[in-house]
Amino acid sequence: MATQRVLVIFGTRPEAIKLFPVVRALQATADIAVRTCVTAQHRGLLDQVLGIAQLRPDIDLDLMEPGQSLDRLTARLLTGLGEVLDAERPDLVMVQGDTATAMAGALAAYYRRIPVAHVEAGLRSGDIYHPWPEEVNRRIVAPIARDHFAPTETAAAALRRENIDPATIHVTGNTVIDALHWTRERIKDEPGLAAGLGPLAERFTGKQIVLVTTHRRENFGGGMAAIARSIRRIADRDDVAVLFPMHPNPAVAAVMDEVLNDHPHVARIEPLDYPHFIAALDLSDLVLTDSGGVQEEAPALGKPVLVMRETTERPEGVEAGTARLVGTDEERIVSEIFTLLDDKAAYAAMARAHNPFGDGHASARIAGVVANAGRS
Repeated sequence: MATQRVLVIFGTRPEAIKLFPVVRALQATADIAVRTCVTAQHRGLLDQVLGIAQLRPDIDLDLMEPGQSLDRLTARLLTGLGEVLDAERPDLVMVQGDTATAMAGALAAYYRRIPVAHVEAGLRSGDIYHPWPEEVNRRIVAPIARDHFAPTETAAAALRRENIDPATIHVTGNTVIDALHWTRERIKDEPGLAAGLGPLAERFTGKQIVLVTTHRRENFGGGMAAIARSIRRIADRDDVAVLFPMHPNPAVAAVMDEVLNDHPHVARIEPLDYPHFIAALDLSDLVLTDSGGVQEEAPALGKPVLVMRETTERPEGVEAGTARLVGTDEERIVSEIFTLLDDKAAYAAMARAHNPFGDGHASARIAGVVANAGRS
């Protein structure tokens, strides 16, 4: 039987986190030859994950420019990836999630009649502007893909509602849980990988720690200002410390600089590499975020998550009780945080809720489906 050539395309830190376990699983599968192509949509943050995962890309397009518009980025991705596909001529292209890289990779493959596999398929918020532009990116990939690796049954059901052939939908769990388990094991074996948080842990001893991440485009402007004011009010409590890895986007930093200034209970730090981020989750008591992946990672560690968005494409967490939507209303954010800080029963109800996002074996399931498709 001929070896199946699979090209895995990604460009951002979240894609790298969720795909490195899949690349490893594919590499360990007979009759599959794996090549990786990165677009470097997030250059520095991407490189952090590649280093930790010990993954060296075969092709690096390095396409990101400062202040690049979405249309220019998309055009450069489409033409750059098209040239890669013409040179590589893979049997299968694999993309992940909802980024411009995933959308352009799938479209470039479609133009060449190359089958596409979509990891983390079927997430839907129901609103094309929340999250923006991710909701449309993933909807574009769906009708193109041959294989849909849905993380949950809810995601699979969303695909079936869009008339995707049920035979092409595979519920695998989310590969982020695979990455989390793998990384925690590495930290156990090599504690130095996440030693950088030690001074902060000592500084915040005896305080309840709230981990904050925020970067969504739809929250820029008034929403981000409300988030900043909420963080300040939370940090004004003597029994609370805020751990805040800052996203590099200036639209986030400028607002936080103005509102938070040098608040003594807020540790605004550089973006964390993946092992340090997992260590930060372990260190924290609860999470305040507008991120997608954190809604999946935190529950795996028993950490309640308050989501600063009006909708989520991960309703399973809300339904299971591990996550709660709080939007960007200042009063609601503060009220919900204070409830979890002060009400032990309310905290325990979220911390003990069932994690619906996976068991750590999603990547092996994906590799198995790809291998079987190559034999048919």
